[in-house]
Amino acid sequence: MNSSAFSFHTLSPDLIVESLASIDIRIDSGLTALNSYENRVYQFHDEERQRYVVKFYRPYRWSREQILEEHQFTAQLLEAEIPVIAPLTFNNTTLHEYQGYLFALFPSVGGRQFEVDNIEQIESVAMLLGRIHQIGSEQRFIYRPTIGLEEYLYQPQEILLQCSLIPKKIQFDLQTLLAQLIKTVQKYWHNDWQAIRLHGDCHAGNILWRDGAMIVDFDDARNGPAIADLWMLLYGERQEQQVQLDMIIELYQEFHDFDTNQLKLIEPLRAMRMVHHLAWIVERWQDPAFPIAFPWLTEMDFWYQQLTIFKQQILAIKSPPLRLMSGI
Repeated sequence: MNSSAFSFHTLSPDLIVESLASIDIRIDSGLTALNSYENRVYQFHDEERQRYVVKFYRPYRWSREQILEEHQFTAQLLEAEIPVIAPLTFNNTTLHEYQGYLFALFPSVGGRQFEVDNIEQIESVAMLLGRIHQIGSEQRFIYRPTIGLEEYLYQPQEILLQCSLIPKKIQFDLQTLLAQLIKTVQKYWHNDWQAIRLHGDCHAGNILWRDGAMIVDFDDARNGPAIADLWMLLYGERQEQQVQLDMIIELYQEFHDFDTNQLKLIEPLRAMRMVHHLAWIVERWQDPAFPIAFPWLTEMDFWYQQLTIFKQQILAIKSPPLRLMSGI
């Protein structure tokens, strides 16, 4: 793999301006970098003072076909009047290429940060996800992957086993606990669910509030169980999550049926996400943006904390899963 391209080393300001000019977009204001580590995202005004966001996709991550599936999904959602941000069409396509970089242009949309403890906002997101999954269940992605243990546990495990950032003093303990965590997930994971098209990364940072919820950034969209989007709305202690879950599912089901058998997957999915996220940072460490964004990865205390987190998550998976008190 070309490490310089992988880390956006060649994506200079001049190249960004040239890439936009290739689709007849002329920048009037300076480029403002937005918060994104996986891709490179910039906001700007064109000559007509129209505000846009341009997104350069990380090389080698998604194929052209996989990116276009994401674009087609968001276009379907927008057509159904579901508040999402879809890429704009220029020269009869939403995906463009310049000197090896794939990029897309989006409207720049503002909004307030989603408040994870705001009941009104949680209710709005629950209904919005019901609408998204209603469309998402109409067909499956062909080129994008389906959530599973290979991508979220086995591949990350290989990355972490080779990680030189882990202090030698705790390498054995961390690797042993990671193996135990994976074995526990294997025991409780099941594939008895309908795979639908998901947002795939529905954390608070990907939700805006504009007189109602808006879901942004479908970059991690893939097939999977509905609960993979829904569980990320839960916060706090178990008792709080139980109350939230009942409310979320009740509102969600106004638009899309929910299989309660998927509740058993919440803690396995949480484990899969934490392992995958940790390996994601490690794998991208040569990208200059990552040591700046995640400096604690070189600290001993961080890795000791991972030991505790893995132990706690093993216990959480083995505990009785959340269930619907309302009898839905």
